Amino acid sequence: METMQLPAEPDAVAPDGSDVRVLLTLRAGGMAHFELAAGETSAAVAHRTVEEIWYVLSGRGEMWRRLGDDESVVELGAGVCLTLPLGTRFQFRALGDEPLAAVGVTMPPWPGEDEAFVVDGPWAPTARRPSGPTSGRP
Repeated sequence: METMQLPAEPDAVAPDGSDVRVLLTLRAGGMAHFELAAGETSAAVAHRTVEEIWYVLSGRGEMWRRLGDDESVVELGAGVCLTLPLGTRFQFRALGDEPLAAVGVTMPPWPGEDEAFVVDGPWAPTARRPSGPTSGRP
């Protein structure tokens, strides 16, 4: 059994350019806090082996998702929960004057630096991305 507080500073920059605060992990999955600065747009990415569930805590924005022939853009705001099934291409952006913050559960736990790969998305990315390999998620 583990307990922790949200870290004051990010642990890493995710492959999509968001700040990551790694939370706790169990055998079947891990949790992290993601934050994208106000006005920023992430890089579009997909995952090789993990699925995620996101819950938006604060801010507002949009998330583009594409899986096979299904494609949509959804509005993000506090209380919105969404899934990223395996193979989903996704990109998000923070609209307004505050950061977009969410917690995400990754199943199985984040395996390492080669999990996410950049794909084409609908918007030009503006968020800083890591220059080298990063584990970026739980």
